[in-house]
Amino acid sequence: MLGGAAAAYPCECYATAGSGCFVHERTSSTLMTNRKRAAMAVLLTAGFTLAVDFSILNVALPAIGHDVGLSVGGLQWVTTAFALCAAGFTLLFGRVADLAGRRRMFLIGMAALGVSSLAGGLAQSAEVLLSARVVQGLATAAVTPAALALLTTLFPAGPARDRALGLNGALMAAGFTTGAVLGGVLTGLLSWRYAFFLNVAVAAVALLVAPVLLDSDVRHQERRRIDVPGAIAVTGGLLALVYGWVLVGVLLLGIFWLIEKRVAEPLVPVRVLRSRGVGWGNLAGLLAFATETSLVFVLTLYLQDVLGYSPLRAGLSFAVLGVGTVMGGIVAPRIIAHAGARGALIGGLVVQAAATLPLVLLGPERQWLLALTFVGGAANLVAIVAFMVTVTNALPAADQGLATGLATMSQQIGITVGTPVMSAVLAHGDTASAITVNALVALAAGVLVNALVPPAKSAVAV
Repeated sequence: MLGGAAAAYPCECYATAGSGCFVHERTSSTLMTNRKRAAMAVLLTAGFTLAVDFSILNVALPAIGHDVGLSVGGLQWVTTAFALCAAGFTLLFGRVADLAGRRRMFLIGMAALGVSSLAGGLAQSAEVLLSARVVQGLATAAVTPAALALLTTLFPAGPARDRALGLNGALMAAGFTTGAVLGGVLTGLLSWRYAFFLNVAVAAVALLVAPVLLDSDVRHQERRRIDVPGAIAVTGGLLALVYGWVLVGVLLLGIFWLIEKRVAEPLVPVRVLRSRGVGWGNLAGLLAFATETSLVFVLTLYLQDVLGYSPLRAGLSFAVLGVGTVMGGIVAPRIIAHAGARGALIGGLVVQAAATLPLVLLGPERQWLLALTFVGGAANLVAIVAFMVTVTNALPAADQGLATGLATMSQQIGITVGTPVMSAVLAHGDTASAITVNALVALAAGVLVNALVPPAKSAVAV
């Protein structure tokens, strides 16, 4: 393992004026110190908490509706209001983090998360609750790319960063699974309000220790402006896409492209938009998130509606999927060290497709479901970690907020749109059709990466 990792990342290359670059061998100062471990723990805990927030209230929705007076039709907004803001504003806040400071954006976002969670936990009306969820979504859009950018700049490109991103991916996957279980436990034993109060405690601890552990923000020597027209166009376009207004979203994103080509200080430089590693890598990441989360939705319906499983038994059946995703995040750095990020991304998507397609033959034999979902979940997390390594290594350190903002945007849009697409397939077909489409999309993503994502260099110019 060590030999493979050293071969994959022999050195780092830094641009210097008029001299191309010089080689700097990795020294003991780049190894993981206790302070770096503690800083990484804070960032990973924040990411895990935000992943939990995506699913922790799902089981509690009936109880929430009863307590605050939300109708059955209005319950969807408890999750939709959060998801729309988290997905729509992440690119903007990722870029703001680059310009205004990543630590500053992280702390502001955690403060907003704590205040909004306290308001949500104490809410007595639907208006207050939904407003709190909106602010929680905005806080997620601010914290996630900032935390990822702090994580990628904490370690140089190479095995240490890959391991950190692998742990981040494993904890994210565990967070989505844990959220559903934790929401049910808290609602059953205490109250759904404790799902909000949990965030308050995490935010308070983060605000106490992060200023000590995280390095101060590096200020830009020249004043930089936010591309307001571009920010409005891309945020509106992403919100429209996530909400399902596809034509409006495509139109606004087209306007965004035209704006970025003309402004002096674009929100997303055209050179970034034209980078195959960034563009196609993010599309592959979006598809990786969309396919696995929507597959869980399809299989949940199958287990309950066809096989007659209770909600509890169906939920426990997916515990092995959670274990698989965590294992995938742990082994991903080793696979990347030997096969490279591009190879791991292709292999993960192909293995995910191969594990998904046999599910069309599902029957009452539960052991096959468990084995295939374990393999598919592990492969999916390998692909997700490799996608994160690909898109963050494609940009220099100064643009890591932008890189992680794009990656987070891809993640959240994939999670948000995957299930509605599978629902539409189910409405016009059956479970086998939906599973087949899901497997083919994962396979197509692997083919796309193989054809369009260039092999990564062994070092990143910063």
